[in-house]
Amino acid sequence: MPHSCGHGDQADQARGELESRMQESLAKIRHKLLVMSGKGGVGKSTVAANIAVALANRGLKTGLLDVDLHGPSIPQMLGLTGFPVESDGDKVMPLSYNEHLSVLSMGSFLPNQDEAVIWRGPLKIGAIRQFLGDANWGELDFLVVDSPPGTGDEPLTVAQDMPGVRAIVVTTPQEVSLADVRKSINFCLKVGMPIVGVIENMSGYVCSKCGNTEDLFGSGGGEKMARAMQVPFLGKIPIDRKIVESGEKGRPLMEDGQESPAAVAYGKIVEEIVERIVQHPQAMPETAIKQQTAASKKDGVMRIAVPTAAGVLCAHFGHCERFALLTVDGGKIVDLSWLTPPPHEPGVIPKWLSQQGANVIIAGGMGSRAQGLFNQYGIKVLVGASNLSPEALVDQYLSGTLQTGENVCDH
Repeated sequence: MPHSCGHGDQADQARGELESRMQESLAKIRHKLLVMSGKGGVGKSTVAANIAVALANRGLKTGLLDVDLHGPSIPQMLGLTGFPVESDGDKVMPLSYNEHLSVLSMGSFLPNQDEAVIWRGPLKIGAIRQFLGDANWGELDFLVVDSPPGTGDEPLTVAQDMPGVRAIVVTTPQEVSLADVRKSINFCLKVGMPIVGVIENMSGYVCSKCGNTEDLFGSGGGEKMARAMQVPFLGKIPIDRKIVESGEKGRPLMEDGQESPAAVAYGKIVEEIVERIVQHPQAMPETAIKQQTAASKKDGVMRIAVPTAAGVLCAHFGHCERFALLTVDGGKIVDLSWLTPPPHEPGVIPKWLSQQGANVIIAGGMGSRAQGLFNQYGIKVLVGASNLSPEALVDQYLSGTLQTGENVCDH
């Protein structure tokens, strides 16, 4: 008889407990924003810090989470370098910038600013999940997350583990930046993350003497790109000497220079963000679904997932043995892949199928919470289907003859 080891069970239990703590913590946060960029050097962290401060200045309880684990700069920008992170029981306490803004960054855990963090993916993912589950954020109106450039482990972890998070994409007018930002937008569409909008940073230089604006890196590239990719454009932030000065002093521009051109631009952008999210809270997820559906139609490809057992549709998607993932191009099935799902824990399957590129799931029974998560990831849900083969179900769906009955799951 094979030897039974309990280490795997202990690891699964630890992951489950962290997942529960994350859900408990995130349930207290009304709105989550991921500030991301396609490349470095576009001023993404500066944008994240000033947006957070501007939200806090409005009296909104705000958190700022720095998940740029290899190059954390938020503590320096906010004058929090060297401040020790304390704990309250088993919870880490984010640093307090003011009564409305709390901050947590890997930089606050390093013995000195020059310390290198040499981590592979699993360690980075674990750290971010602990920032979410083991930190006492309390009740927040907004959590602003500053991620490193690109579409790697950090933004992907946030997108997958933070239900309801929305993206703000930062670019500069140069084409080299715009090309990378297009990748960031496509990343958001693929993982089903709503895009609040694009911000064009370093958008011209405002002369301090005459007030004229000179386009140093081109004109309006970010706005044109956003329009072409059918995502909102939030505004332009000009180059401003006070941004550099405020960063060096550890006091963001929105704290000290609110009459400068850049500060005025930030103010308008934050007004737009609050208008889009607070005034119209239901609009953003629907926008993401439409964007992802449009992207699928554009390349003519659809990917339909079917939970199966013994080769036919399984009564409940969470109990399936394998998922059939059928690729449809030009109205015909062109590929069929069989995928073994990860452990069925809350929220795992929708995230995983989104990663596989699925945009439709045909199921027998599914709980309302799971349906909501699938919709959040831009995956259309059809329930009450019969126990047929995946090919038969998809053929019926494509021909408009798919029969769906009562949802056999009520939880």
